[in-house]
Amino acid sequence: MTLDTGLSILAVHAHPDDEASKGAGTVRRYADEGIRTTLVCCTGGEEGDILNPAMDRPEVKENLSEIRRAELDASAVEIGYDEVVMLGYRDSGMPDTEANAHPEAFANADLDEAVARLVKVIRRVRPQVILTYPLVQSRYPHPDHLQVTAICIPAFAHAGEPAWRPECGPAFTPMKMYAPVWSHKRMKLIHQAFLDLDLESPFDEKWLGRPSRDDRITAVVEVNNAVRRKALLAHATQVDPTSPFWFGLPDDVADAIHPYEEYMLLESRIATEPMEHDLFAGLRP
Repeated sequence: MTLDTGLSILAVHAHPDDEASKGAGTVRRYADEGIRTTLVCCTGGEEGDILNPAMDRPEVKENLSEIRRAELDASAVEIGYDEVVMLGYRDSGMPDTEANAHPEAFANADLDEAVARLVKVIRRVRPQVILTYPLVQSRYPHPDHLQVTAICIPAFAHAGEPAWRPECGPAFTPMKMYAPVWSHKRMKLIHQAFLDLDLESPFDEKWLGRPSRDDRITAVVEVNNAVRRKALLAHATQVDPTSPFWFGLPDDVADAIHPYEEYMLLESRIATEPMEHDLFAGLRP
C-alpha cells in the first residue's frame, strides 16, 4: 500500500516494455519511499516483433496483445507501479509500415481527444512529476514515441486549467516534466566493462560514435540497476535473455555500473537547480 506522502509521479510510455528500459529504477526508488506511482501505456504493443526465439511460436503470435499485457503487468510489479492505465490506442508500428495506416493507431488519434484521455488520468492521480520522451527523437523516431511527447506537452499545460475539458475532472497542475536520457557516459562504462572481461562489446562505433547528449542532462537519480534488468526480463516476447546488449555482462557487474538514471528537464513551474538529484526537488513537504 502506498504511504500518504502527498507526492505522485506519472510515467507515460508508448508500448509495453518501454517502462522497463526507461526510468524503471527511478520509479522503484520513489515507490519505495511511499510516493504514488502510475504508468500510462498508450498502446497494446500489437505490432511488436517477437525478439526472443523461445517465444516465437504460433500460439504466442496469435495472442500477442494479451501476452504483452500480462508481461506489462509483471514488469510493473518489479518496478513498483501502483497502477497501470492503458490509454486505449493501437500500436502504430515502425515508420513506413502498413500498420501506420490503421485507423485505431495511436499516431492517427485525434490529438485533442488523446490529450483529454491523459488529462483525465493526471487530474485523478495528481502527479507533481511527469515522465515522458524528449522533444527531439531523431535517433528513434517511432510514431508512437513521437505521439507520446505530442500529447504530454499540451496535457501538462491544460491539466491545471479548470475551463479546459471540465468533464475530465477537477483541475490539477503538475509542476515538473522530465524525459530520460541514456548518457554517453553510461555507454562508455558498459563498453569498457566488456573489454575488461575480454568479451565482445555490443556498443560498436554506431553507438559510441554518436554525438553525446550529456550536456542536456539536468537530473541524475541514484537507482538500483537490477530493477531495470528484472523488469526487462518480464517482457519475454520482446527481450531475448541472451541479448548481449542488455544481458551480456554478469549481473553483479552490470548492476554496479553507473547506478544512476539521467533526465533532461522539459518543463517546470518552479525554479530548479542546474543539476538535480531528486525529481521532486523543490516539491517535498
